[in-house]
Amino acid sequence: MLQRVLRKGAFVAGLLLSFVLPARAEEAQPCPAARLSAISLPHLKRALTANQDVTIVALGSSSTAGSHASDVAHTYPAILQRELERALPTSHIAVLNRGVGGQDATEMLARLEKDTLALSPTVVIWQVGANGAMRGMDPELFKRLVGSGVKRLEAAGVDVILMDNQRAPVILASAQHARIDQALADVAAHQGAGLFARGQLMDLWQQEGSPYSEFISDDGVHHNDHGYACVAKALAATILDGLRPQPAVRTAQSVRATRAESGSISP
Repeated sequence: MLQRVLRKGAFVAGLLLSFVLPARAEEAQPCPAARLSAISLPHLKRALTANQDVTIVALGSSSTAGSHASDVAHTYPAILQRELERALPTSHIAVLNRGVGGQDATEMLARLEKDTLALSPTVVIWQVGANGAMRGMDPELFKRLVGSGVKRLEAAGVDVILMDNQRAPVILASAQHARIDQALADVAAHQGAGLFARGQLMDLWQQEGSPYSEFISDDGVHHNDHGYACVAKALAATILDGLRPQPAVRTAQSVRATRAESGSISP
């Protein structure tokens, strides 16, 4: 009963946020075209097919809380909710912001039950690693901590998306930033979680002619409004692409079977 009450309250709060805090003009600024590959989200797909309420928890640190955004409406979770609502107008989706500035894997694991599992989420987007990189955290310890968290979430029937670090000057200057990002990629690959490679995405944007600085605030760490908006829109596109039917992989055997059925070759 308590979980149902929490889930319903979270859903209503998410809906109220989208009405009370509408988007401003900055969000309409064009974002680069490059985006990442689709992420498979089977629990989300089943929930939407069954017309169930969907709770997405954005777990993270200050990048999730929205440090240096102009207001709550310009955090990436708030913009993500608006993007998903536009694309899926008949669905009921709440994106809840559970970002706490200054935290990394250890602190987030300590609140995993209260801030995520207690809300019975369908999807958890876990942004983690920036503070670990800047503090010189051991990448192997980081990898074990994140892996244990992903295991707990997946055991609860949650789709997990790991989000790696932004290409910001202070993070790029840290000795461990590349190994922290690789640790997240390894956890995603080995445990079947999705990976939203924010660093790779910003690399693609820079290759298109939009430098990192276009998306980073003057503190050299966090996104500005434009950065949060473009990350949220790219993440929404990645999620939506994962919900669409994927083309079948054509193997040599399947091609031969098709030809045999058409009579073009002997079976």
